[in-house]
Amino acid sequence: MLDLPRLRVLRAVIATGSIRASATALGYTPSAVSQQLTTLQRETGLRLFERSGRGIEATAAARTLADEADAVFAAFGRVEQIVGDLRAGRVGSLSIGYFGSAGAAWLAPTVATLRAEFPELRLNLRLSEFSPGDPDIDIFVEETGTEHSGAVDVRRLAEDPYLAVVRADDPLAGAGEVALADLATRHWVDNDHRQGPCRQVLLNACAQAGFSPGFVVETHDYRTAMAFVATGIGLTVVPSLGIGELPETLATVAVVSPTPVRTISVAVKKSVADHPAAQRTVEVLEGLVR
Repeated sequence: MLDLPRLRVLRAVIATGSIRASATALGYTPSAVSQQLTTLQRETGLRLFERSGRGIEATAAARTLADEADAVFAAFGRVEQIVGDLRAGRVGSLSIGYFGSAGAAWLAPTVATLRAEFPELRLNLRLSEFSPGDPDIDIFVEETGTEHSGAVDVRRLAEDPYLAVVRADDPLAGAGEVALADLATRHWVDNDHRQGPCRQVLLNACAQAGFSPGFVVETHDYRTAMAFVATGIGLTVVPSLGIGELPETLATVAVVSPTPVRTISVAVKKSVADHPAAQRTVEVLEGLVR
């Protein structure tokens, strides 16, 4: 395989017309340039220079080789630029996993920042409930007793307390807070997947209060559950992040004794932990939850 530095020396000697001038341009000694040319002749099996008076003259083979090397150096320059872009996080791809309410609250401003600062970076967004996998960055709800893989760095983003959502004309609507046990006899609207960690947080809190909620309707998302609450069929208890903008027909009440709280964390693969865009993603998320 041809050596790129020797090809660079060849091009310099042809461009300057002398070994001494090319040595000065390259920061080499004249003897080092001569050695590089001798080695290149041996590697190629070509006669590259001939004596011409007190100097040398490039052969037709040398000029052809130098001309063809221009394309090689142009391509190599592009590769070096790509390396720089990759190091700076400007190109490549980054996958981000998220769950519904975190996506609604945080994903748009996070992506907007990344698009502005890393315009050539390809983002792959994955809603965890429907696209399970192993994203580079994963926003998730911690499950009790879960041990994380050694391949990721995990940091806590937020503690998200649950609120009761009731109709605006419900007697509870004017209360500042309600003990969870006081909701034991009420009709409830379920709002999450039966095996989901967010639902389990709520069920564990109800168990501490000494009851199991009486679900009369089972839904799998917060917005649908709140639409049922608006009909008067029952109440629902939702993490505060999942409530969003309530219609005037609904109200929220703080739940206490105990307060169900879910822990939201972000996991970053160690393989991308030094990626500037990955680091910026975490910075933006932490700024949003402050």
